[in-house]
Amino acid sequence: MKIDVITIFPELFAPFLEWSMIKKARKIKALNLKIHNLRKWAIDKRGTVDDTPYGGGPGMILRIEPIYKALKNLCHKKGKIILLSPRGKLFDQRMARKLAKFSQLILICGHYEGIDERVRKYLADEEISIGNFVLSGGELPAMVIIDAISRILPGVLEKKGASEIESFSPGLKKLYPQPVNLNFEFSTEYPQYTRPPIFKGWRVPKVLLSGNHKKILEWRAKNVKMKKK
Repeated sequence: MKIDVITIFPELFAPFLEWSMIKKARKIKALNLKIHNLRKWAIDKRGTVDDTPYGGGPGMILRIEPIYKALKNLCHKKGKIILLSPRGKLFDQRMARKLAKFSQLILICGHYEGIDERVRKYLADEEISIGNFVLSGGELPAMVIIDAISRILPGVLEKKGASEIESFSPGLKKLYPQPVNLNFEFSTEYPQYTRPPIFKGWRVPKVLLSGNHKKILEWRAKNVKMKKK
């Protein structure tokens, strides 16, 4: 999978590229991640990519011309263009799985006061938000989305099918013994424990130490948190 990120602060991604699952996904070539400085497509030699808003107001707005030129240069025929915006659809695991099926994603990171509205109306295929709060730019949301998607890509997690039994993943439904009402939208994974079995009087549930896989499965099923549709 190829992901291109358009930003005016590419240096923010430097440590992210060498971190954990992202590093592994790139190493095994499951993910081809490229960070592009929008100033490469600036409107002048000074690297101008923003301007004051029409109608007045505080802050600066990213101009449409450099973004248009960047997309024209980067986007493949089957590429999906995503604008990171607080007005977008709320990102979740279901959306991560959907996006992971595309051959190319282009993430546009806004900054300052915002982006020319024509980018949203005429250039972006979709708008995505990671929550109802304000950030300085789209760089952190881009990292969140990339991290969530990279875990789903084949070969990134060590154990085959591991991403199917994580929180908010459809594989959690398979834990439930039948007959069970599986009419829920998403869920969070069952609690996890490791050694020691007792610490400061706080004990690991006995069933997890029993070696009885059937009872352990039943315990896990009971402790998956569900949200009904």
